[in-house]
Amino acid sequence: MLDDYLRDPSGALAAILNRLRDLTLTYGPTAAPLLLALVTLAVVGRRWWTRRCHAQLLPNARQVTILAPPTVDAASGQALWSNLVGLLRPAWRRALTGQPHLAFEYVFSEAGVAIRLWVPGVIPPGLVERAVEAAWPGAHTRVGPAEPPLPPAGPDQHRMVVGGELRLARPEALPIRSVFDADPIRALLGAPVGLGRDEHACVQILARPVTGRRVQRARRTARRVHTGGSSHLVGRLLDLITPGTTRPRHRTARTRTGALHSDPQTSLEYAAHNRAIVTKQRGSQYETVIRYATATLLPADTAKAELRQARDVARGRAHALAASFASYTEHNHYIRHRLRNPGHVLDHRRLRRGDLLSVPELAAIAHLPTDEAIPGIQRAGARAIAPPPGIATPGPQAKPLGITDTGHQRPVALRVPDARHHLHVLGATGSGKSTLLGTMILADAEAGRGIVLIDPKGDLVTDVLSRLPRTAADRVVIFDADSRSRPPCLNPLDGGDTDLTVDNLVSVFRRVYSAFWGPRTDDVMRAACLTLRAQPGVATLADLPKLLVDDAFRARVTATIADPVLRGFWTWYAELTDSTRSQVISPLMNKLRAFLLRPFVRDAIAAGPSTVDLGTVLDGGICLVRIPKGSLGEETTRLVGSLVVARTWQATTARARTPQRERRDASLVIDECHNFLNLPYPIEDMLAEARGFRLAMTLAHQHLGQLPRELREGISTNARNKIYFNASPEDARDLSRHTAPRLTDHDLAHLGAYHAATRLVLHGEQTHPFTLQTQPLPLAIPGRAREIRAAARRSAHATGSPPAPADNEPAERSAHADPRRAA
Repeated sequence: MLDDYLRDPSGALAAILNRLRDLTLTYGPTAAPLLLALVTLAVVGRRWWTRRCHAQLLPNARQVTILAPPTVDAASGQALWSNLVGLLRPAWRRALTGQPHLAFEYVFSEAGVAIRLWVPGVIPPGLVERAVEAAWPGAHTRVGPAEPPLPPAGPDQHRMVVGGELRLARPEALPIRSVFDADPIRALLGAPVGLGRDEHACVQILARPVTGRRVQRARRTARRVHTGGSSHLVGRLLDLITPGTTRPRHRTARTRTGALHSDPQTSLEYAAHNRAIVTKQRGSQYETVIRYATATLLPADTAKAELRQARDVARGRAHALAASFASYTEHNHYIRHRLRNPGHVLDHRRLRRGDLLSVPELAAIAHLPTDEAIPGIQRAGARAIAPPPGIATPGPQAKPLGITDTGHQRPVALRVPDARHHLHVLGATGSGKSTLLGTMILADAEAGRGIVLIDPKGDLVTDVLSRLPRTAADRVVIFDADSRSRPPCLNPLDGGDTDLTVDNLVSVFRRVYSAFWGPRTDDVMRAACLTLRAQPGVATLADLPKLLVDDAFRARVTATIADPVLRGFWTWYAELTDSTRSQVISPLMNKLRAFLLRPFVRDAIAAGPSTVDLGTVLDGGICLVRIPKGSLGEETTRLVGSLVVARTWQATTARARTPQRERRDASLVIDECHNFLNLPYPIEDMLAEARGFRLAMTLAHQHLGQLPRELREGISTNARNKIYFNASPEDARDLSRHTAPRLTDHDLAHLGAYHAATRLVLHGEQTHPFTLQTQPLPLAIPGRAREIRAAARRSAHATGSPPAPADNEPAERSAHADPRRAA
C-alpha cells in the first residue's frame, strides 16, 4: 500500500476513503451511537471534573490586597512568580484534584487602583503573603475573605458589564515582550482614568504553574513553528496524509534567473524566533488567561437611551484596557476574544485552558508598578520589618506591645527587666499611642505590679478603669478632676526629709511658672514652706497664703523658729511696709490663689495629711491620676501632675532603704510627659537611678518640639526602648538616627494608624528596629468602672479620708478618641 501511495497518492487516498465508507456503512449503525455516547461521556465527565476541582478552591478562599512599598525593584515581579512555582502539586495529586491557580487583579474604582491576589482556600495561609513580602521588601499585605472583583448590583440597581478575554494570537511557543525601558503597566493603569462613583473596572490574570505533558506539548509546538505543522492530534494526522506540508516555508527566495538562495532577512527573523523560543523554554512555565471588564451600576429604571450611552462608554473603557496590552507585542501578541457574561466569569475566577507564559513574561504583565509617579496606587506607608530573634512574647514577665506586621503574625512583648531601661513613646493623637499604653498598664495590673498613671486628657484612665480585673479593685487609688467624689489627699508638704520636700515643691512651682518666677518669689516661697514644715502637726499649702498675709498667725508660727537664717528672713519681712510687702508676695499669691481656688486641687493637695502612700502604691498598688486640661486649666494640670511625679520620685528613692532583691517592679506612665517633668533633677540622672530602684518609666508625648533641648537629649539617651508612631518629616529625620538603616525617615513619616516602629532592649543590649501593629484593647466590662470607683472610695475612707458622698459618678465615658477601643 505504501508503494501505491507513492506512485498515486490521490488514488491511494481515494481507496482509503472508499474503505472507510464501507466500514461506516457496515458498522456505523452500531458503532456511531456508542462512539457518540463515549465522546459525550468524556466531555461531560471532563467538565464535571473541572467544576469539581474549582469548587474545592472556593471554600476559605482569601483576598490579599498588596500595598506597594515606596520604591519597587523592577526584578521583584520575577522573584514573586519564581517563588510561587513551589505551589505546583505532585503529579498524582494533580490527577485527582487538579492544580490550584491564583488570580492577580488590578481593580479600578473612583478611589484609585487596588492590586490584589485571589488565593484558593487549599493553599495554606501565609504562604502567598510571605512570598509577596519577600519579593517586595516593604510591601504590606491585608488579608480578608475573597470578594467579587466587580461589586454586585444593589436591590434597586442594574449592573452592566462589558469585557472580554485576551489570548495569544500566534503559537504559544513564541514569547511576548518582557523587557522594557519603562514600566509596561503604566498604560494599563492609566486606561480607566475618570471612573465615576458607580463605575468599576478590573483586569484579571489567572495563572497556575504547569509541568509534564503541558510543557511537552509546548515544546512540540515550538518545533513546528517554522514548518507549518500542527501541534494538535487531528492536525498531525492530516499532516501525515497530506504531502508537502512539512517542507519549511519561506526558507528560500527565487532570483531573476530562477536560481534559489537563502533570504538573509528571513534567516535573521528565524534565528531571532529560535533564540526567543529557546529562551522561553528554559525556565518555569505558567498557564495563564487574561480577562478584563468594566462595570457600571445603574438604577433599575434607567431609560434605554441612557443605557446605550453608558454601554458605549463602558465599551470604550474596556477597549482601552485591552489595547494597553499592545505594548507586549514582539514575537507574539494578544488579540481580543468575546466573553459571554463577563461579570459572572470574572467573579468565579475559573481557569480552564490558557496560554503558556514564562516567569519573565508573566512578571511583565502582573507586578507592582515601579513608577512612583503613577497616581491612585494604594501604597504601603512604611516598610514592614520582622523583629529580631529573641524578642519576648506576652507573659507574666513580659508586657504586651502588639503583633508583628510581616510574615507569620505573632505577639511581641517587652521583658519586665528590660522595661527598667525605660520606654519613650512618640505619636500623634489617634495614632495608637493610648492603646499601647492601656495594654501595658492592664498587663501590669494583671501581674500585680505597681502603677502610677498621669493622664492629662482623661480617656486613658477611663479606658483602664472599665477593663481592670476585679481582683485589682482594692489596690486602686483614683484622682479624678471630673469626679464629684472627694479625692484622696497627697500633701506635698507631708512626710519625708524637710529640705528635700521643700526643694521639690519650690522647684515644681518655679519650673511650671518659669516665665513669671523671679529670685525673690523663690526666696519667699522657700522660707514660708520651711517655716510651715517646722511647726508641729501637718502643714498644707492652704496655710501658706495665711502665713504671708495674717500678722497674728505669722507671729504665732514664727515665734518658735530656732534657725537664725529663717528668723532673719521673717525679721526682714516684718519690717517691710504694707505696699512693699504686697509687691513682694503678689507674684506668689496670685499663683497660689488660682491653684487653691479649685475645689479638686484644694481637696487633693491641701486637705490635710496625705491619705495615699506612694511607696505602697509602687509595691503593687494602682494610682490613676486623671487631670484633664479642659477641667483644670493647663497650668494647674501641669502643677498637679508635676507634684505627683515629685512625690513618686521621693517614694522611689526611699527604696534605697530596702534590699535590692526585695524591691518590686513598678511603672510610672506619664502621658504628655513634657508637662510633668518639672523636677530639680536632670532627667538623665532620674532615668539612670530609677532602673536601680526597679521603676520603669514610660514617657509619652506627641512630637519632639514639645521637649526642651536638654530634656530631649536626656530621653533620647537614657530611655533606651523606643516606640515611634507616625512622625512629622522634621521629627522623622531626628528619630531615624535610632532606626536607620532598616527604617528611614521616610518610613517613620509614613507609618499608618496603630502601626509603630520599635527598637527595644533585650537582655540589656539594643536590638535592631522592627515594626509592629498595636492590638485593640479588650472589650470594656459594663459596670466595672463604677465598681472600681466605689471600691476606691471605700478604701480611702478606711485609711482616714473624709467620707465620700453618694455615688454620683458621671456615666462611664466611651473611648471616643480611639475607634479601635470598644465602647
